[in-house]
Amino acid sequence: MIDELQHHVAELAGTIGERNVSRPRAYAAAASYIENAFAAAGYGPERQSFDAEGVACANIEAEVRGGNEIVVIGAHYDSVIGAPGADDNASGVAAVLAMARAFSGSKPRRTLRFVAFANEEPPWFGTDLMGSYRYARRCRERSERVIGMLSLETIAYFSDAVGSQTYPAMLEYFYPTTANFIAFASNLQSGWLLRRCLSAFRRKATIPSQGAALPERVPGIGWSDQWAFWRFGYRAVMVTDTALFRNPNYHTVTDTPETLDYERFARVVDGLTSVVGDLANGR
Repeated sequence: MIDELQHHVAELAGTIGERNVSRPRAYAAAASYIENAFAAAGYGPERQSFDAEGVACANIEAEVRGGNEIVVIGAHYDSVIGAPGADDNASGVAAVLAMARAFSGSKPRRTLRFVAFANEEPPWFGTDLMGSYRYARRCRERSERVIGMLSLETIAYFSDAVGSQTYPAMLEYFYPTTANFIAFASNLQSGWLLRRCLSAFRRKATIPSQGAALPERVPGIGWSDQWAFWRFGYRAVMVTDTALFRNPNYHTVTDTPETLDYERFARVVDGLTSVVGDLANGR
């Protein structure tokens, strides 16, 4: 799995590099790469297309059909302007692609949807041109029974240095100050989903984990695609290395593939595969 994850990150954040509306050719190349990766894993991927500032954007979906209940596993594939976006968020996309391959051809109780979202980064975050907002709104318009969503957001940067982990005010009194764990975070309404995900992760994972369901006003809790699903009444959990609270390369030109810890990254994805299996087939 390490080689697979490293390859996806290298292609997205290295070969393609910065990918957003300001770089339409690279943005289109990233979308095509993801679509081709889904197809190579045995899917017939579908696009949800829309325009932003005259540039074609697309969410890309691969589905494993099960029952009427749906689990969405998603990550945004755009990078912030000026950054190649290895951790943010080629890492999340690489995990989505790896897990889609792992579940290809399976027969789950619930339908699984693996989705790469466009336009998570500014200036689109919190607007109706955010890809995950468009996707979640369509789910609601179709009255789809999305029972849970996992947002994979910057999941591959780790450090064993003392004091390498920071937090929004006051949380440092409750959580570790060494950045050697993966975090699960949600709003209060998604607390039950967070607890289930964390429990399933810990049964299999070989990397430490922390979790918290907190009010949305806490900085960082809603800073990714889970926010869009909350807006439409769906429960959603973010899985993250905590981004700017740990990674000094966050939203800079130094967020490059060689800064990531692929061994621990693979251990995270292995644990998340168990979480998805539990959500797909558990009660």
